[in-house]
Amino acid sequence: MRFLRDTIDELRKVVWPTPQELYRYTLVVVVTVGVIALFIFGVDSALTQLSQHFIYKK
Repeated sequence: MRFLRDTIDELRKVVWPTPQELYRYTLVVVVTVGVIALFIFGVDSALTQLSQHFIYKK
């Protein structure tokens, strides 16, 4: 029971983000994931083209 009581006490100390902060943090995550996905797509496409050039000698 002590563990449960301590857990509840700690949860009461948590400072939850405001809706504006939550929106901003979510936007940062979505944009960051998008940028990283585009970067990986670009590197993958470039390496695919490069490897096909050497394999097929076109």
